[in-house]
Amino acid sequence: MPGFLDGKLALVTGASRGIGAATAEALAAEGAHVVLTARTAADLEAVEERIHGAGGAATIAPMDLTESDSIARLAQAIAGRWQALDVLVLNAAMLGTLGPVAQIDGKEFNRVLTLNVLAQQALIAAFDPMLRQSEAGRVLAISSSVGEASRAYWGAYAASKAALESLATAYAQEVGNVTGIKVAILNPGATATVMRARAFPGEDPATLKPPSAVGDAIVKLLGEDFETGVRIDVDG
Repeated sequence: MPGFLDGKLALVTGASRGIGAATAEALAAEGAHVVLTARTAADLEAVEERIHGAGGAATIAPMDLTESDSIARLAQAIAGRWQALDVLVLNAAMLGTLGPVAQIDGKEFNRVLTLNVLAQQALIAAFDPMLRQSEAGRVLAISSSVGEASRAYWGAYAASKAALESLATAYAQEVGNVTGIKVAILNPGATATVMRARAFPGEDPATLKPPSAVGDAIVKLLGEDFETGVRIDVDG
């Protein structure tokens, strides 16, 4: 049976594993053709195979979003094949080293900000024209609880997510009254991912919700007429 995203195009960054992969699979299950991007081609291929095996449609685009012109090349390639982009999921991010603000390594902090903030703005800028071509373009920025309220030793990552939320909120206001684009900020909450395991190495992943729960929450949100700029916490 066709899903409510049948005929729609979605782009998911950081789609090789965890929340990104689960979101891509959930979108494909509802009929969207999903473009998957991440650095590791082999992992992307595995996600693509699962989507195709379930009867869905996907295209992989292995790349490092922090490399010069990579996002512009991606946008050019997608625009050459499709007219509109209906869903943009800004999921790619890096945690960096957790530690005191006074001991943040400048080079690593630069890498965190480059991926978590600068690349996200570049993605919005590059795909804004295609989002405007959609009848109801949707941008979902995957954030964190520390993006809203920072905590000790999380300063670098929290700063990057707070900046992402500010960018997404501003974009929502800029396009809200003149286009059909809507933006939502999603805090996945405690989820069994590789990043979570790095941040909380002693935690039992069996006590956390699976990434598929976040993917399902994203699909559910896309089926609703939400208020642009909304911030949503995924519970349980």
